[in-house]
Parts: sequence; C-alpha cells; structure tokens
Amino acid sequence: MNETMVCVVGNVATRPVYRETASGPAARFRMAVTSRYWDRERNAWADGHTNFFTVWANRQLATNTAASLSVGEPVIVQGRLKVRTETREGQQGWMSADIDAVALGHDLARGTTAFRRAQRPEPASVTDRSEPNWESPRPDSPAKDADAAQQAPQPAAVT
Repeated sequence: MNETMVCVVGNVATRPVYRETASGPAARFRMAVTSRYWDRERNAWADGHTNFFTVWANRQLATNTAASLSVGEPVIVQGRLKVRTETREGQQGWMSADIDAVALGHDLARGTTAFRRAQRPEPASVTDRSEPNWESPRPDSPAKDADAAQQAPQPAAVT
C-alpha cells in the first residue's frame, strides 16, 4: 500500500457539508493551514503562505464531523493525500489537494473540547432468538420424518 499519509494542523475554513450517498454518509470541508515563522527584523512571529485542503470524511467519521466542527475552529486531520489536476478545453488547468480523512479532531493545544461518545443505533429487535439446528442427521439412524430430523444435538467432546 503506497499511499501518502499526512497529518495536517490548521483551521476549518468552510462549514462542513454533509450528504447521504449510496455508499453511506459523506462530509467535506475546506481547511486552511498557515505556516508561521520568526521574523528577526521585526522580532515577532509572522504568517507565511496559506495552503488550503479539501478534507473528505466517510461513514461515522462524516456524521461526527458534521456535528462537531464549525468555521474557524482549530483541527488536526490525519489521512491520505490526493493531489488532483484537471485541464478543461479552453480553460486554464487547475490543481487541488484533497485529504481522505482517517481521523480528525480539535487541536487541544489551542483550546478545550468536550467528548461525547456517538450513540449507535439499536439493531432491529428479533422476537425469536433461538439457535437454529445446524446438526445433520446421523447416517446410522435415518430420519423417518421431518420432526425426527430436528432432534436435539448431541454434546460435542472437546479435547
């Protein structure tokens, strides 16, 4: 598996957009990452270039992302970097850097947050929870009717 895994620290630049797709929930948002450096002439920290990434989240991560993130909040994103280029006829080509998120969360170096475990939906209740009889009739005692085929299984010896 030769994928470029990255860990990016920055701020949420756009409101997360949540969609229900055929393959499950998906969410995306733009993230701004600005480098900082020490400017010796001014004797102060200065902002450098800002990079923007489109962050994609899927399944439960998408649901939690849409419910947890707002514009301007500091986040840390870990995921697979995908750089896409496209040229269209009669137009200038463009390039985008996307991150397929594996994990993301608030940057606790710059604030606090309260974690709430996501509630999983209850599975559909089944009234009959009895085990099916997976035992085959023994070859030495042929079943005479359908009721005889459903006889109680014999305990297995474990050695």
